[in-house]
Amino acid sequence: MAGPGEKRATLYRMVMEKHLCPYGLQSLHLLRSRGYTVEDRWLKTRAETDAFKAQHDVSTTPQTFIGGERIGGYDDLRRYFGLKVRDPDATSYRPVIAVFAITALLALALSFANFGTIFTMRAGEWFISLSMCALAMLKLQDVGKFATMFLGYDLLAQRWVPYGRIYPFAEAGAGILMTAGALTWLSVPVALFIGTIGAVSVFKAVYIDRRELKCACVGGGSNVPLGFISLTENVMMVAMALWMVFAH
Repeated sequence: MAGPGEKRATLYRMVMEKHLCPYGLQSLHLLRSRGYTVEDRWLKTRAETDAFKAQHDVSTTPQTFIGGERIGGYDDLRRYFGLKVRDPDATSYRPVIAVFAITALLALALSFANFGTIFTMRAGEWFISLSMCALAMLKLQDVGKFATMFLGYDLLAQRWVPYGRIYPFAEAGAGILMTAGALTWLSVPVALFIGTIGAVSVFKAVYIDRRELKCACVGGGSNVPLGFISLTENVMMVAMALWMVFAH
């Protein structure tokens, strides 16, 4: 029996030999962090899980009950407590912010390790070249998906489809060479070429044609809107290429 003022909940979650439901663990943690004493009931077999779903007419687990009322799954539990629930279709700049924040810190770290100070021109160069590498890596996770999204706005890819698959390799190669300060004769033309075409393509699609598209800059599965961020990526490549010409 619950004591006076004690908050109690019952949680049904899958805990099987070959499957431990992550949402069940998150629900358990959320309930306990909110001061609930949890009656943690494990569904140990597929048959138990199917029987539970049929009994309560639900399609998923975990399921939380509070005061005899079924609250629902993990997202429903978050809503019950007034917490935000991520919308998988919502646009987000978080992937881009994460990339630029990490590459900026890496550039400063490299500058400090090599020169004893973070305030160097090399730190600025490393920030751009490392950003190119990181963005290329995200595209290379699924080249086909990136290339498909890229076709929506890139002018060269629309005329020559294979360019969409070449682009992330070219960006990665140029970024690596620029980070090393090696083979400038190769990295500069590549960065200048893909950056210029990219900038023109994005500017036309967003600011002239007024099209609402998702940006392929952080890979084909992103919800980053096409616009300033993608334009910035390409302008940075062009600026880096021109800087390398004069500085090296």
